[in-house]
Amino acid sequence: MSLAKSVVTGTVYRQPEKRFSQNNVAVSAFVLNIDDRDEMLLRIISKRNSLDEVVSSLSKGDKVLVEGRLQTATVKMDDGSDKRIYEIDANSIEKISGESSSSTQSSGNSKFGTEEIVKFESDDFSNELIGEDEIPF
Repeated sequence: MSLAKSVVTGTVYRQPEKRFSQNNVAVSAFVLNIDDRDEMLLRIISKRNSLDEVVSSLSKGDKVLVEGRLQTATVKMDDGSDKRIYEIDANSIEKISGESSSSTQSSGNSKFGTEEIVKFESDDFSNELIGEDEIPF
């Protein structure tokens, strides 16, 4: 379910990974810490080929600005319970640094809607994401 347009900045908490859906659609994902003092983690996903270059250049600790749609997803935990997580389907990602150069990539229209949820393995990001009661806004 898509909630709203969102723009966040934060630090890459986990190195980006690229996986493929059952329909062979490439999906890049990483975890972003949006709070400098505490850990407030969001999953950032990108199904856009135009963002592959900037996502692949990211590493843990990089500061980024992400614009996209805030959405919810439900994942099955190891104990069988469902956990609701929050993620941003990125339209643009900009690497922020103290240097004079930064990488910007954006995408106009996407041929993939928000209805296609990519299922990640249970050992993936789900244990590190903020819960429904912990949304910072």
